[in-house]
Amino acid sequence: VPEDLALTGFDDSDISRSTTPPLTTVRQPLEEMGRLAVSLLVRLMERHTVDTLHIELATHLVIRGSTGYAPGDSRLP
Repeated sequence: VPEDLALTGFDDSDISRSTTPPLTTVRQPLEEMGRLAVSLLVRLMERHTVDTLHIELATHLVIRGSTGYAPGDSRLP
């Protein structure tokens, strides 16, 4: 890793920075997800009508040492 195999995790947990090489990962907006969940729960508890929702939250790719360029990639130095 990353010469023969690229590895990507999800959730950007603390351990992703502690591995060798450090793990590339996707960071999710956990606080925002929690706020939305609580808001929805309160609405349900107050017996408000809740329509079907589709909510997209931004994620962030945190590139670390577990990924690199693909073999033959023209961007290689």
